Amino acid sequence: MPEQQTVCFTDCLVNKSTFVRCGRGSMSSFTSSSKQVDEDERPEIPTFTPHEIVPPSKLFDYLEIPTKVLLHLHRYHYNVADARLSQHVEKGNEDGLYISCVASASNLWALIMDAGTGFCAQVYELSSVFLHKDWIMEQWEKNFYISSIAGAANGSSLVVMSKGTPYTQQSYKVSESFPFKWISKKWKEGFHVTSMTTAGSRWGVVMSRNAGFSEQVVELDFLYPSEGIHRRWESGYRITSMAATPDQAAFILSIPRRKMMDETQETLRTSAFPSTHVKDKWSKNLYIASICYGRTVC
Repeated sequence: MPEQQTVCFTDCLVNKSTFVRCGRGSMSSFTSSSKQVDEDERPEIPTFTPHEIVPPSKLFDYLEIPTKVLLHLHRYHYNVADARLSQHVEKGNEDGLYISCVASASNLWALIMDAGTGFCAQVYELSSVFLHKDWIMEQWEKNFYISSIAGAANGSSLVVMSKGTPYTQQSYKVSESFPFKWISKKWKEGFHVTSMTTAGSRWGVVMSRNAGFSEQVVELDFLYPSEGIHRRWESGYRITSMAATPDQAAFILSIPRRKMMDETQETLRTSAFPSTHVKDKWSKNLYIASICYGRTVC
């Protein structure tokens, strides 16, 4: 049976969605102390008041990251087929919820909806094109920013774009390998990774200006990099983005520019969507900040 792991730590969290694959391999990491297959960038817009899946086989895990926050309305859906996605989103919007996180497993979708995102408007597109460039650029023109992305095994993607984010400029890249050089280049330009996903072997990485981070690192491995993540946590980092192909898992860890109130965060790996665990965490005022799906040690 796949192993289950729970890790607790304190800090503030802004998390997105991902996959995780575990196996055997070596770890590599690189760091930014911040001040082409496809690459698309939205020009910077000045702002004055930034605001703040089918059950898997035994080889695969869900990775959930609950975070302790102020009590608010929180909802999750999983194993959602394309045709049923809109009804869940519309019902959530009617209840004052916005999508905070999306993921995919077996070409079905999981989405987390939350009343505490700070968003004031939101749009999404489910497309057979991985990170559909024309639609994203059209929404950028309307002052929406990418807030969450998920890719499916069949190459399709779900892109969520929102108003009310702190971002002032965004750029994204689609690549057949993890885009180390591109990320390093963007770090030097004042961007930080804010969303990641994969579709098959393809990576999609979103970087934003004014993301609220002072430092950012990447842990890239062929398995869940527990040792590296714990080392980063001890230095004040927390996971802010994750994604994986069938061969590699990448975790983005960041330090916020401003020290915020302490928050409790845990990671949990389970062999099916952790609905029972989620409800148990609610009783402890812990809510899902990120959820992902991927391969684990068997």
